[in-house]
Amino acid sequence: MLTSVQQLNYAIVLCDNLEAMKTFYRDLFAFPVVSESETGLTFRAGDVLLSLRKRTRYYDGNGVRPELPGVQLAFLVSPDEVSLCHDQLVAKGVKILEPPTDQPRGHRTVYFADPEGNMLEVYAEI
Repeated sequence: MLTSVQQLNYAIVLCDNLEAMKTFYRDLFAFPVVSESETGLTFRAGDVLLSLRKRTRYYDGNGVRPELPGVQLAFLVSPDEVSLCHDQLVAKGVKILEPPTDQPRGHRTVYFADPEGNMLEVYAEI
């Protein structure tokens, strides 16, 4: 057990088409940009850094498989904002995986996909 690890500070989404992913995340979220380069873009998403990084290392894997998302990211909102976010996603033409739904685990969720098939979730605790 890594007892000295106490929190998650940084999440990285590996990308094949970095430019499409940059455009998607910039247009969708109002997170401030911390840094940007030819191979990446990092946002401040509350207490966590969210980074997009082009696959450049031999161990990054090759190609995307839309039928098997590589990551799921969840973004917390208030309960009345889940439907609002859904409407905004639909207006932007974002692929909706599941419309607003009350889950048995006590969350109201909307699931959607980024351009590389990663699963994103807007949720509220209900």
